[in-house]
Amino acid sequence: QVQLVESGGGLVQPGGSLKLGCVFSGMIFPIYTMAWYRQAPGKQREPVAEVTPVGRTNYTDSVKGRFTISRDNAKNTVSLQMNSLKPEDTAVYYCNADLPGDYDIGDREIPGGSYWGQGTQVTVFS
Repeated sequence: QVQLVESGGGLVQPGGSLKLGCVFSGMIFPIYTMAWYRQAPGKQREPVAEVTPVGRTNYTDSVKGRFTISRDNAKNTVSLQMNSLKPEDTAVYYCNADLPGDYDIGDREIPGGSYWGQGTQVTVFS
């Protein structure tokens, strides 16, 4: 089983910065694709940023140039640095860990799956 715990949400003024963190508890953290999603009131949950096991990053267009995702495999953590925040960034932000298929290591298997944290609220004050 994988557990994720987010932190770092809060209230910030437009143009300000905030850094979110996520701690992963489980087996073999480096094999998961890690991502941040967000959901604003009345809107669908959307992917914000992801980082793959090989270090590839991807961002939704609205945050490119402002947000940076990074992972620390030694600490089993992923972070989201958010700069130049806008009111439209207001949402609940969720950490996600995804493994699309079973990962075999000799006599052991890590089951595929997708896991979510409980979310952290980010509010950009206007």
